[in-house]
Amino acid sequence: MGVSPARRLQTRALPHPLALGIAVVVAAALVGCDARRQSVPPSSASAAPSAAATPPGSRPPSTPRPSGAAVDLDLGRLGITLEPLANVPGPALAMAAPDDGTGRLFVATQDGFIFVVQADGRVLERPMADLRGRITSGGEQGLLGIAVDADFATNQRVVVDYTNRDGDTVVESYTIDPNDPNRLQDNPTPILFVDQPFANHNGGAVAFGPDGMLYVSLGDGGGGGDPHGNGQRLDTHLAKILRVDIDAPADGRAYGIPGDNPYANGGGLPEIWLTGLRNPWRLSFDRRTGDLWIGDVGQGAWEEVDIAPQGVGGLNFGWRVMEGAHCYQVDPCNQDGLTLPVSEYGRDQGCTVIGGNVYRGSAFPFLVGAYLFADYCTGHIFAIDSRVRELTAPTVVGNGSNRIAAWGEDAAGELFVLALDGTVSRVVASER
Repeated sequence: MGVSPARRLQTRALPHPLALGIAVVVAAALVGCDARRQSVPPSSASAAPSAAATPPGSRPPSTPRPSGAAVDLDLGRLGITLEPLANVPGPALAMAAPDDGTGRLFVATQDGFIFVVQADGRVLERPMADLRGRITSGGEQGLLGIAVDADFATNQRVVVDYTNRDGDTVVESYTIDPNDPNRLQDNPTPILFVDQPFANHNGGAVAFGPDGMLYVSLGDGGGGGDPHGNGQRLDTHLAKILRVDIDAPADGRAYGIPGDNPYANGGGLPEIWLTGLRNPWRLSFDRRTGDLWIGDVGQGAWEEVDIAPQGVGGLNFGWRVMEGAHCYQVDPCNQDGLTLPVSEYGRDQGCTVIGGNVYRGSAFPFLVGAYLFADYCTGHIFAIDSRVRELTAPTVVGNGSNRIAAWGEDAAGELFVLALDGTVSRVVASER
């Protein structure tokens, strides 16, 4: 893309100012890295601060998980089916829902559109936004994430994450057109820019936490086996979950640094909240507990689900020392200071984890407290009890499309699943 790998490792904040072919490319890209990508030589990380070092601030000791499993969720009797609600014209990759009484869903497609899906399933013909002129789409690139602001009722703000024409990550915010509640004004505010050294492992999820902060997921930059060692570096935003305050811009940035970020006072980049992640494709907050759930796509053997308890930053989820709960090509494999996943599955169950949500709706009381997620390749729908904090195997509770790309939650806490054929489906639960 005309930019050297060395420069692309630099990350900076910006100042204020369908086809079947696509689906096939995404399928190949999300699964892992081919031999060509694996052959990319790693760059030296000898001068980079290490994520294994103890940061200043609020970092807890390793694996800070309370013991004790929940006992009143019978996952073995749980059945999940998907009830089609709507079909948008494009590969659906992310959704958000404003808490404004309309029941609308905002659905983002990989090729750059945002569509409004009404509560009755009707898709408005005119897109909410058309970002095709800004993005690169295909493989793991495109319009990857969307979130409505925690204070949407007041500020009418929508945040998106996409790969730009050069393949780099851009996060920016838009506001609703005051003359049309189903349109975004075409005057975005840039928030963050991240150089991407390769075309894969972009992460792409954005979400507002219960603290009102914006959380941004970024993969390790791509290539096979994290060739630049970004998972354990603290001088890059890659392989991280970032946490910023876009209501308090400061120091020439379009955001402020929360004072309780683990590196707010040094030792690493101040935006970093969590580290040691390979490709955190989807994340979500439990609306009851505030815990952050992350589906981290594995390299070649293990898919994992991670939890960061509410308000706990500085956790290191281990990549590339670990893949899931297993050592990854490191000898000796030092797990000191690492937080292991709460669940994992191997290649016998699938190839790409699609992180979901903890169910907190009212339609299915027997489902409350279950964390649901899926696998892209097999279509398996998994569940674990959200109160379990030690490593636990997931339970297969249903089967959906083998092109599930994302989950979403509406304002009432009901869940939806998005697929690359554009289908938006309601999650329906039953007791077997």
